[in-house]
Amino acid sequence: MTVSVFDAARQHADSPSVSAQDAASLPAPVASLGVDEFELGLLPVLRHFLLAHADPRQQAWQSAYTIAAERWGETLGLAAAHMAMKLLRAVLECRDGQFACISPFDLENRACVTADEAALLRMLHHMRRDETPPARDAVAEVTQGQMDPHVIRAGLALAHRFAVGRPGGRPQAPRLQVVG
Repeated sequence: MTVSVFDAARQHADSPSVSAQDAASLPAPVASLGVDEFELGLLPVLRHFLLAHADPRQQAWQSAYTIAAERWGETLGLAAAHMAMKLLRAVLECRDGQFACISPFDLENRACVTADEAALLRMLHHMRRDETPPARDAVAEVTQGQMDPHVIRAGLALAHRFAVGRPGGRPQAPRLQVVG
């Protein structure tokens, strides 16, 4: 299910010419995506869930939840991890289990993303900001043109719960002020 693209990347690193198609499959720096700290923090969580899906014997899902709880606290972290897991499950069902990712244990390439990982992070980035046209394009890329309603629902649920500008996705209560 999960595929590390770094064997191909290492083979091409020494090659003087790389075709456009090969270049598109090479990992890109995560910094080039323009994602925020929350989205960046989801990346290792997503990778551990993908590893757990690829090899359930490793029980990497435990690491995904632990990382999220340590990063955002149990209340928000466990909710974020659970919603990310639901999103990944929908994506994997839509794509017949095919999703290229980098191993969470690949320290050398931790700051890189595959095209699939980049598309998923861009989708969440635009959904969290309620940017409909770019979010729609990113959904099409994640679903490989299928516009799967389960992926859209799961992505929007995560995006709305952790929307930009609202801590934890909750509306901000009016602040009381002492006047006089």
